Amino acid sequence: MTFENASPPLARALAEQGFGAPTLVQAAVLKPETQGRDILVSAQTGSGKTVAFGLAMASDILGAGEKAPDGGAPLGLVIAPTRELALQVAQELRWLYAQTGARIVACVGGMSPHVERRALAAGAHIVVGTPGRLRDHLERRALDLSRLAAVALDEADEMLDMGFREDLEFILDATPQDRRTLLFSATMPKQIVALAKKYQRNALRIEAKGAESGHADIDYRAVRVDPRESEKAVINLLRYFDSPTAIVFCNTREASRHLQAMLQERGFSAALLSGELGQHERNLSIQALRDGRARVCVATDVAARGLDLPSVGLVIHADLPHDAEALQHRSGRTGRAGRKGVSVLLIPPKARRRAESLFAAARVVPDWQAPPSAEDIRKLDRERMTRDEVFSGEPGEEDSEIAAALLAELGPEKCAQALARLLRARLPEAEEVSDPGAASDFSPAAKPKREGRQPLAGGVWFRLDIGRERNADPKWMLPMLCRKGGVTRADIGAIRIFPKDSKVEIAASVAEAFLQNMRKPGGDAIRVERAASPGEGDGPKERKPRKPKRKG
Repeated sequence: MTFENASPPLARALAEQGFGAPTLVQAAVLKPETQGRDILVSAQTGSGKTVAFGLAMASDILGAGEKAPDGGAPLGLVIAPTRELALQVAQELRWLYAQTGARIVACVGGMSPHVERRALAAGAHIVVGTPGRLRDHLERRALDLSRLAAVALDEADEMLDMGFREDLEFILDATPQDRRTLLFSATMPKQIVALAKKYQRNALRIEAKGAESGHADIDYRAVRVDPRESEKAVINLLRYFDSPTAIVFCNTREASRHLQAMLQERGFSAALLSGELGQHERNLSIQALRDGRARVCVATDVAARGLDLPSVGLVIHADLPHDAEALQHRSGRTGRAGRKGVSVLLIPPKARRRAESLFAAARVVPDWQAPPSAEDIRKLDRERMTRDEVFSGEPGEEDSEIAAALLAELGPEKCAQALARLLRARLPEAEEVSDPGAASDFSPAAKPKREGRQPLAGGVWFRLDIGRERNADPKWMLPMLCRKGGVTRADIGAIRIFPKDSKVEIAASVAEAFLQNMRKPGGDAIRVERAASPGEGDGPKERKPRKPKRKG
């Protein structure tokens, strides 16, 4: 099936965007029996709902023609629960209606209300907004709904859960009686049914979340992890799947902030979406992910609500979701509108039973497996290098001349080796990880105690003015020392952490260069100086508090 029943300019826009066939919900709203009627739609996140209600209200905006009428009061209104979702909906509708000349105006909290009022005064065909901001514009008489022909409520269940019922009813009461109401919701609790009964007339019920639509395009993986290696597992999963965009979910702001900093330290372009960020910072993060400057989004559940990013091929649950609904919401950021995606949950041994209950409640059957090993990733790297974009395209005349000179001077083997080094240097280093057990027993089997980094023969010791009191940890210090000090892991020997400082051993051959690089301005503000070899019990000792003497 194609978009043959869609308005011609919208069908052309869909073809230009690469849409071959409609999703279940898009096909449903294009059926002849939906024309001119109110509709009550059940559809899961990622099912193509934005395009669906854009298609559904086309006749209300365009009539029988292909061009939108002269601007004025809006003909269409879309209400969404969050500012991020509203902005994404507005962006989607802009390309969908691009050939019609329709003006789309977004009205959301966190943006300048004065700018929005000017845009509304200039005329809009479709207004997309959040309940609070739309109500504010109505109360200030900046938003005129007298000509409204259709209103769409996106993720209506979430809006009610977030306490917007009063605002929604205020807005709907201000719309004309003969307008169409298109209500989209992932679930149909009693309050949604009550809202539909109050504001819809003879609504057509559409169920577009059949068994095949909920998880068909998402490959679920349950990855066994040693809890001490969860961050390493995240690194290896990002490297293994190499998705154009990946989202890593954490349960707390602190965990998301820490993980984002760790990923950046290891060479990933990672953006943060957390509830503590202001609107401007959130917009910058989302824009960085949209234009490819960041490929990893580290987020909390609340911050990522309604988030729709292009090319998300991987979702990693660094922390287990609280319930099945959160699992589906997170995982629904990938596998959207017919695209394939992978959802990976990190499962430490003690969380196995809770994870199995979560999968059962969500009706998901995952593949249990070990985290990707460093060797797995190295094999993939070798395959991917041959397909690197550096080899695509025709070389210019100057490129060919330089290549010929290099080959003549150095020979093909040296040139190839240098290219391999350059390609590998762009990639974050994979981590060595362990498998805590098979899925059948998944018991935290006793493992030999892991030894720390071994001393180097004739190494030179340096003191860093950061210790346990400032959360010094070899896990993040090692890649930082490599990056800023201009050395490799093989050049770094033992690392000793004390309460107020740390000592690190560097190979004598690169010690001087390491010191000069570490003292260059920029990056981590850590002072480095030469030091004596740490002896047993070196560094200030941590004193335990004395127990009070018992009287009598």
